[in-house]
Amino acid sequence: MKFATKAIHAGVEPDPTTGAIMTPIYQTSTYVQESPGKHKGYEYSRTHNPTRTALQNALAALENGKHGICYASGLAATDAVLKMYRPGDEIIATSDIYGGTYRIMKRIFEPFGLIFKFVDMSEASEIRRLITNKTKMVWLETPTNPLLKIIDIKEITGICRELGVHTVVDNTFASPYLQNPLDLGADIVMHSVTKYLGGHSDTVMGALITSDDELAKQLAFIQNASGAVPGPQDCFLVLRGIKTLHIRMQRHCENASKVATWLNNHPKVGKVYYPGLPDHPGHDLAKKQMRDFGGMLSFELKGDIYEEAVRTMERLEIFSLGESLGGVESLCTHPASMTHASIPREERQKVGLKDTLIRLSVGIEDVDDLIADLQQAIEGD
Repeated sequence: MKFATKAIHAGVEPDPTTGAIMTPIYQTSTYVQESPGKHKGYEYSRTHNPTRTALQNALAALENGKHGICYASGLAATDAVLKMYRPGDEIIATSDIYGGTYRIMKRIFEPFGLIFKFVDMSEASEIRRLITNKTKMVWLETPTNPLLKIIDIKEITGICRELGVHTVVDNTFASPYLQNPLDLGADIVMHSVTKYLGGHSDTVMGALITSDDELAKQLAFIQNASGAVPGPQDCFLVLRGIKTLHIRMQRHCENASKVATWLNNHPKVGKVYYPGLPDHPGHDLAKKQMRDFGGMLSFELKGDIYEEAVRTMERLEIFSLGESLGGVESLCTHPASMTHASIPREERQKVGLKDTLIRLSVGIEDVDDLIADLQQAIEGD
């Protein structure tokens, strides 16, 4: 079954009671049992809910995995992964990483005894040198947030599998439409479902997908025991959203490519970070492991003047200044003060994240309108 067909049909069956083609919202906390312990597979909605089950099955199918486990947010999903490890275990993570991931690792789990190393994974072979007998997991983000670096999933997962180390890939920027890390050897794929999978900026959710039965068992136990689960209404919204994932992603990619090319040619723009540009350092690798280049890009104005970057963002009219990404509408974000503010400035500077960097989530509006908005914002009065 090809992707577009899976997006519409995978994990979803007509309601057996009424024949409804859309999965019902099972807005219930508990389920009646015929006899103590004798039920129809559902006892309590923290543990299982039919709407959530349908979504989890759909997400597993989209990532070519066996098991999908949904959580109340992307960070709740990250939290569940980290809870599988114990004090003294070492985790190697991408240095150019979402600020919330850095925060939960450094400020929540490091005090509990986990050890974190944040490294540049541009040269995948370096991972072999960094792995020690304490290393239990490598956390990848590709394309990275917000510098759009491309990391070789297949090479890193191959090294980790050889050395008995788990690999987790945050696939939020790419979505399953563009990239399937399980097919490239990853043990777990993480999504902030809030973004492209939901696609309409109306729900918050996270998900983990794996084909490893033992990992799935551990993660489902943590899902139930910790209780960070999404409600059925949110699951319904995401089920609806993923039915158009393929056509939305096509337009996101088309628009982002045109916007990136226009920015790259503008005399006031200093640098554009977009893997679809031929001069991007990860362009060839992105062509190899992705089906297209995505809807995310970042850029800097010439001169690196903070006040001018701020004025540019303030002048935008169609691009809304706000947190998040992946919705049908275009968004502009200032990573240094918004998505990555939890990372100390000196650490941001080390990886090349300047205070003047502007990140765009390019939506599915008419691209000519988006370019005109950027033009008036950059050129000003």
